[in-house]
Amino acid sequence: MSLSSDNVLTFIAVLDHGSFSAAARALRRVPSAVSMSIANLEADLGLQLFERSSREPRPTAAARSLEPQARLLAAQLQQLQVQALSLTQGLESRLTLAVAPELLAAPWSAALAVLAAEHPLLEVEVLAAPQADALALLHQGRAQLALVFERPSLDGREGFQEVGSDTMVAVIAPDHAALAAAGGRFREEHLTATRQVVVAGRDLATSDPRFVFARHVWRTDNALAALSLITAGLGWGWLPRNFAKPHVAAGALVEIPFDNLSNGLDLWVDVVWSRERPLGLGARRFVALMAREKSACGPSAGSEAKRDGAGSNGLANKAERPTPSRAAGD
Repeated sequence: MSLSSDNVLTFIAVLDHGSFSAAARALRRVPSAVSMSIANLEADLGLQLFERSSREPRPTAAARSLEPQARLLAAQLQQLQVQALSLTQGLESRLTLAVAPELLAAPWSAALAVLAAEHPLLEVEVLAAPQADALALLHQGRAQLALVFERPSLDGREGFQEVGSDTMVAVIAPDHAALAAAGGRFREEHLTATRQVVVAGRDLATSDPRFVFARHVWRTDNALAALSLITAGLGWGWLPRNFAKPHVAAGALVEIPFDNLSNGLDLWVDVVWSRERPLGLGARRFVALMAREKSACGPSAGSEAKRDGAGSNGLANKAERPTPSRAAGD
């Protein structure tokens, strides 16, 4: 027994259109060709699929039994054809996205959902890695894209698309001894003197100087681990406000109140790629979808003050360490 894709598609067409002649019109064939295709399929299967005693063929019980699998096979054939066409147009076999752990809750999955609908056979791999490690994966060719916060400076090897923003806030456990000793409010010297929990890459030689203040530092490569350490009273740390918000609401964390500073640093979120390797069709589509989603959401508050103009990466802002920004009149 041998089945051809043509016979399966013809079988479904007859089921859908109710006659050999209607199926022939839909398939742009002559009715005799459709009738012959069904006869060959019946011979291959050893089953009668249509009752021909009346004017129009009627599906037999065997045909109705085979119908679900035939439709599944037809859908898989369609996916195969779409995938083959996409590959000729530059679709990668796998798209790997490296995401900074602080951004795992950011709205990037919607773009992947659209991509999956357009290219259902595309393999997608999402890796959670500290920002430095995510960018290293990018430059090593292990990942095609990285979703990270803006970098301290521009790297000529990288292209990027701004896709959102978040505010980093300094947080601490409400019952931390240092907070009590300071009378419930910090100054910048307290940040230096109190142990800090830092989310950083696995290479001990690399850390973002914008986010390291304390003389005594504990490191982790995972934002959830940092959250656990901070809520346990083992130090203070920087976390995205959206990530920390439910824990602040639950009373497990507080945004550190300062006597002379306001707490918060607005950072852009970028999708980054390597200019040294061409992006595939899937990666380009993901970047476009993320950019479209940002445009639909409108500009972020304060965005004009943060980036100097089109294509700017906030260099003026990046040049400063993220000591919580001064409030007006301080």
